[in-house]
Amino acid sequence: MHALPFDAPGPPRPTRLPDGSPAWLVSRYPDVRQVLSDPRFGRARLYGDEAPALFDAPDLVNNPDLMFNQDGRDHMRLRRTLRRAFTPRVVARWRPWITEIVEQLLHEMACRPQPADVVESFTFPLPVAVISRLMGLDPSVRHRLRHWAEHAFSDGSHDEKQVEDALREFSAFGSAILDERRRTPGDDLISGIVRAADEEGGLPEAQLVSLVCGLVVGGHDSTMTMLGNGLLYLLGERPEAWHRLGTDEEAAGTVADRLIHLVPLGDDRGSARRASEQVVIGGVTIPAGAVVLADCAMANRDPDVFPTRLHDGLFTPLEAPTLSFGAGAHYCLGTWLARAELQIALHHLAARFPGLRLAEPTRSVTWRTGSTSRSPQSLAVTW
Repeated sequence: MHALPFDAPGPPRPTRLPDGSPAWLVSRYPDVRQVLSDPRFGRARLYGDEAPALFDAPDLVNNPDLMFNQDGRDHMRLRRTLRRAFTPRVVARWRPWITEIVEQLLHEMACRPQPADVVESFTFPLPVAVISRLMGLDPSVRHRLRHWAEHAFSDGSHDEKQVEDALREFSAFGSAILDERRRTPGDDLISGIVRAADEEGGLPEAQLVSLVCGLVVGGHDSTMTMLGNGLLYLLGERPEAWHRLGTDEEAAGTVADRLIHLVPLGDDRGSARRASEQVVIGGVTIPAGAVVLADCAMANRDPDVFPTRLHDGLFTPLEAPTLSFGAGAHYCLGTWLARAELQIALHHLAARFPGLRLAEPTRSVTWRTGSTSRSPQSLAVTW
């Protein structure tokens, strides 16, 4: 088989992992959905003794205890501890207080001298405030969240010991807060996890710690990244769309869906799985034991499924469910929360600052480094 351009979905084809081991790249929308939904392609098998080395450095994402890296019964037992936490109905009840947080941040931003850094004043503190309220986090630990997230999602550029020390500190925090909620439970998400884990019974403590830590950093880093990237695109390339975002909240939701769908969180080549047996994907036989990289970003651009380009269809509903949140048993539980935050943030930001614009050329924007997620380090705006 001949290699295809990175941005051209096609049949499954051979590729290489960072250590040079062989793997398969799957890029067409139906093929990627099949890999993500078929239980014969698992995450836990990536961490077996005989598995190839997928990753160059330690990080939270590749901790075998993480819920995302469990399969079958083990995965569902952990997932049940959160089954009622992030449903569309529950998230709808959160919208009023999320809106209050947004409005407070915008009020504070309006008092800042111009140009203002919208990352420092809005795209970072918003998701941190939301996840902190949901999980009952003390304000004193909020300043550590960026440090923990940076090392939890390290791109390999950090010193290995530095990453290990940060993750050890983060795990100690997760363990301590679980113990605290066992002693003095409340109505926060972590207390709910503790109660559900007690009902489930027998869940390893290390998996619960990883679950809490994953929610803490994943619950704010992804939203911060999506919002920062989305604002850069809208203000830098689609300023004519800004007014409509502020006058039509439903349209802001459609734009949020399009941005989530087509603006990737980083440069990740694909969501890895390992085949437990021989499987045919898109007419190609994937052998048992093979590592498969399901490229969701490329699948989201499959012209056979999504003929509308971002530039032409910013306000057009998606033609099919996005794969940005995965699919199948490991579908992201935070999908509805992330979408709600992005929609509310874009709508109220555009309504409060209808003249918002970049105060620097897009080529001058500095980007976050050291993390697998990619978004502006800062973004100067004026209004």
